[in-house]
Parts: sequence; structure tokens; C-alpha cells
Amino acid sequence: MADMSLDAIDLRILQVLQDDARTTNAALAEQVGLSPSPCLRRVRRLEQSGRIAGYRAILDRPRTGFGLTVFVEIKVARHSRENAAALEAVLSEMDEVVACHMVSGQADFLAEVVVPDLPAYEALLIDRLLTQPMIEDIRSNFAIRTTKTNGPLPLSGHRAGT
Repeated sequence: MADMSLDAIDLRILQVLQDDARTTNAALAEQVGLSPSPCLRRVRRLEQSGRIAGYRAILDRPRTGFGLTVFVEIKVARHSRENAAALEAVLSEMDEVVACHMVSGQADFLAEVVVPDLPAYEALLIDRLLTQPMIEDIRSNFAIRTTKTNGPLPLSGHRAGT
């Protein structure tokens, strides 16, 4: 689908949905100053363009039994496109990896791993990560406390038309 520009109403729709994706179309329309039909058309257009990638519940990790978050820095062996692609594929298949980024700096990838506890991370590290031939080095950074998570995109500073 062709890229579309965002106007002020689109940005407001996105802000409201980031705060509460379960809001009804009628409530959303009222908050952005539209009637329900045009509001729904805009939401559908934002979905079809890929600007809205999906909807989901945000779970409380500790209350759901996932008490440990680890930021894992991974260095690829023999920097090659093949090794990087192989590592991306392995990390994408691991349910414990909730986010992964190719980064610059000491590491090549930064993976956010969520597990119940330290023994679960140890098993993941020893049995599944350290067995990968394309990995040269791994450094684990344990989250002590989470002060902000799942923050919305800063749309208030975003210019309409982009």
C-alpha cells in the first residue's frame, strides 16, 4: 500500500489508541472531533497502511510469572551477512526474546529476554544461545527494576504531513 501522510487528526487517533486500544469507535470519534463513520475509515486506513501494526494486551511480567528481564548483548562471529541472518532467525524463533535490535557498538545485537527466573535464563543461555556457532560473545545485563515500559511513541512532537 502506498505511504500516506499523517494529519493532525490521524496523529490524535494514534495517540488515543496508544493510550487505550480498547476504546470504542464512538468514543474515539468524539475524542478526535469526527463522526463515527469517518473515524472508522481513518482507523482502517491507518491499519491497512501498516501505521497501526496490531493490538494486544500488555501483561504485567512479574504477576504473570516472568520475574526476570535480561538485556543480552550478542556479538556475531566472523562478521558476515550469513551469520547475522542466521542469528536473527534463531532469536526470532525464541519466545523468550520479546524484542531484538541490530545495534552499533560493542555488540551486534541487543535482545530483551523475559524468563521466570535465573535458572530459566541459565538454561536458555547454556542450552540454546551458547550452542549457536554464529555467536562469538554474549554479555548479560540484568534488569534490577523497571521504571518505564511499553511507552507510547512521542507523537505530540511529530509533525503532521510526515
